[in-house]
Amino acid sequence: MNAPLRKVAISVLVLFTLLILNVNYIQVVRSDDLRSRTSNTRVLAAQYDRERGAIVVEGTAVAESVPTDGRLKYLRQYPQGELYAAVTGYHSLIYNNSQLERVENDVLAGSDGRLALRRLADMFTGRDPAGGDVVLTLDPAVQEAAMAGLEGVTGAVVALDPDTGAILGMASTPSYDPTLLSSHDPAAIRAYWDELEAAERDPRLNRAIGDNYPPGSLFKVIVAAAALEDGLTPESVVPAPEEFPLPDSSRTIPNFGGSACSPSGEQSLIDALTISCNTAFAALGIELGEDRVREMAEAFGLDGEGFEIPLQVAPSGIGDIVDDAALAQTAIGQRDVRMTPLQAAMIAATVANDGVLMKPYLVDQVQAPDLTVIDSTEPEVWREPISEEVANQLTEMMTSVVAEGSGRAARIAGVQVAGKTGTAQVSDEVADHTWFMGFAPADDPQIAVAVFVANGGGTGGERSAPIARQVIQAYLDGQGG
Repeated sequence: MNAPLRKVAISVLVLFTLLILNVNYIQVVRSDDLRSRTSNTRVLAAQYDRERGAIVVEGTAVAESVPTDGRLKYLRQYPQGELYAAVTGYHSLIYNNSQLERVENDVLAGSDGRLALRRLADMFTGRDPAGGDVVLTLDPAVQEAAMAGLEGVTGAVVALDPDTGAILGMASTPSYDPTLLSSHDPAAIRAYWDELEAAERDPRLNRAIGDNYPPGSLFKVIVAAAALEDGLTPESVVPAPEEFPLPDSSRTIPNFGGSACSPSGEQSLIDALTISCNTAFAALGIELGEDRVREMAEAFGLDGEGFEIPLQVAPSGIGDIVDDAALAQTAIGQRDVRMTPLQAAMIAATVANDGVLMKPYLVDQVQAPDLTVIDSTEPEVWREPISEEVANQLTEMMTSVVAEGSGRAARIAGVQVAGKTGTAQVSDEVADHTWFMGFAPADDPQIAVAVFVANGGGTGGERSAPIARQVIQAYLDGQGG
């Protein structure tokens, strides 16, 4: 073979080698990436040729795929529009998936390993492949009451079953209609997306779990828990001055509206929580010390760590505490304390459940296309931050808050409600956040609730407690209570 032919042969060999390497790189290294790209039309066609599983609440599909006569065989729809959007998310041609549509995508799309036998049977029988269903723990009456209560405001509501950790309600406002992001019209999808992008408050954010906020006086329950665990009782007398001077500072912590908590400058711990006395809890926080306050906060879940329900939950925590002045502000739920509405509901549920915190969960069952249950969630004890005795003492104190104090707007005739209000300062330029967390009936808890209203102004007792009352009432009515 002469030199020119040898060069040509070597060049061809090199090109074939590069071609084989490139094919292997695409098929092995980049295959998952290419399959998951929304721009991959073959993948899209395959997704929409298969009936995607439903997301179900008490037997009713709140996300479902319906057959069409178009090129794409199935259309994703959300029959109740905004009601469950914060939980379901969307399944979009252009913008992929969010919330449960993303987290439970393998089940819904039918590619989950637990559905392998079903896929194998489909191959042999010629049956059209389909995705599995995801059955949620939500209660429709609770969800509807929560969304009705939040109408016209920015905020969130979470309701839990204290005994199991099952999430009974998860609402967030403003909301949106995921059906409009899941159509087969790209231009209409983009137009609606642009509308959501331009909104002052992003409707796609699930505020119940997707962000955290200063909780204000809700945090006093944690400080009270630490004091009770250390030997105080609800009747223990604590300092409650008209103003609390911050150590090594010219600033003071006042009470709400500049009022005095007690003519004598001291009061019982139960009275301090009942009227939400700032100065009493600022002083109590310093007396307990940073380590004790932090330890109790972390025991309840304010440990700076996120978790899954299976949706990802933003972390709650108390931040750095540099000195006693910062500790006093932390003790009344200000400074760097941040909490998700779910975390607030978890605190109330822990008190309701004799000091035992159950792990929250949103998915009750996973079902195959023939409705066979292939997985279910078992309630799980997560933490035990306080003793049963302290939980009973906190219940007594939180019942006093609703019966006689700042939480009167949560009262329900014939039902004893336990709760705590919160009003959190954000800045001088915007209105305060308002909160309420509680549970009922106090002597036999069936539901724990947290309500958050962003920049609603007023107080937690005025803005958030009435919403909690509506949600609790709706659930108890549905249970025959």
